[in-house]
Amino acid sequence: MRISTSQFLGMNVQTMDNQQSQLSEYYAEISSGVSLTTPSDNPLGAAQAVQLSMQGATLSQYSTNQSSALTQLGSEDSTLSSVLTTLQSVNTQLLSAGNATLNDTNRSAIAVTLQGLSSSLMTMANTKSPSGDYLFGGYQASSQPFSLTSAGTVTYNGDGGVSSTQISDTTSVATSDSGDSVFMSVTPETADPVAYATAGNSGTGVIGAVSTSNASASATGDTYGITFQVTGGVTTYTVSDTNSTGTTTSAAQPYTAGSAITLGTSGQSVTVTGTPGNNDSFTVQPATQVPQAQGGTSVFATIQNMITALQTPADTPASLAALQNTLNTGLTQIANTLSNVTTVQATVGGRENQIQAMQTVNQNQSLQNTNSLSDLTSTDLASTISKYTQTQYSLQASEQAFVQVQQMSLFQYLNQ
Repeated sequence: MRISTSQFLGMNVQTMDNQQSQLSEYYAEISSGVSLTTPSDNPLGAAQAVQLSMQGATLSQYSTNQSSALTQLGSEDSTLSSVLTTLQSVNTQLLSAGNATLNDTNRSAIAVTLQGLSSSLMTMANTKSPSGDYLFGGYQASSQPFSLTSAGTVTYNGDGGVSSTQISDTTSVATSDSGDSVFMSVTPETADPVAYATAGNSGTGVIGAVSTSNASASATGDTYGITFQVTGGVTTYTVSDTNSTGTTTSAAQPYTAGSAITLGTSGQSVTVTGTPGNNDSFTVQPATQVPQAQGGTSVFATIQNMITALQTPADTPASLAALQNTLNTGLTQIANTLSNVTTVQATVGGRENQIQAMQTVNQNQSLQNTNSLSDLTSTDLASTISKYTQTQYSLQASEQAFVQVQQMSLFQYLNQ
């Protein structure tokens, strides 16, 4: 096959152009550190790089979510610790208020202290998160959840919603707890039954805390009523057992102050001290069923009942017994609230641990993703510099050969 001079020259020029282009590409890779700048450089690698970039963006967003959720839960955890400290102070004040040596002035001073502690609790219940939302407002996080009515009672204005944050492809975590579940409720599984006296009792009978050998039965159990009768100087009592099927009443039993009174078959018992009057009565029922008049499950209503009782003069044996009954009831309810808040805080801690564990996983995945993306797109400097040098030598050789070949012609040969 014959090759014309123009073809031969064109082929050499094209070869040198290709080598120069290759040199430019190698130089760009070396100077930028990026080996994959356009999909045409490596179509399969480009597709993988896009996928890895998307995955990296997703992991980055999860990392942001995890940090935000951890901050939110950390704020709640800290607030709940303060709540527990305040509730323990309330408990201490109630114990001291039961001292028989105190007078009305002393008890009024304790009532003032309790009022301050209740105000502190309300401030904590209205705590805002670092993002500016209320921690315990449920889905109504932009509105103050707790407020004081003109009657002096605390009401909850939020809802039972629980916000959550997605922290991985398959996991979301609750980042809040409603104020209703923290301050206005108790945990049925751990709450002790509440014993309280009927308003208007005329005697000096004081009911103590409930003892139980079957906590699960007590939490969802029956309501018991203890009624005393005094006939001819002899005091007896009957126990009524109310449940979903109706009410049954036991036969009259002789009363002995301080002796255990058995309540049904649920393993519960209670003691009554002092001298109950005729028709005096007491009630024992699950904490979740206590009526609002006795504070219900609201810690604010419970404390307010204690304040009212301490501000009421107790200058007769019957009024002193009524005060002690109220304090005993309040102590049980505060203990139930303490247990409830402790349970909530434990779940918050569990969620914090879950997020921290997921942060470790996310960091490892992000590092692996970054390394994989770097392997696809970063320049292998040693290899690329070697190729650049080889191509540069080849180009120099081509240029020198082209100069020699360009000078070859018949006329030059004849002139020699």
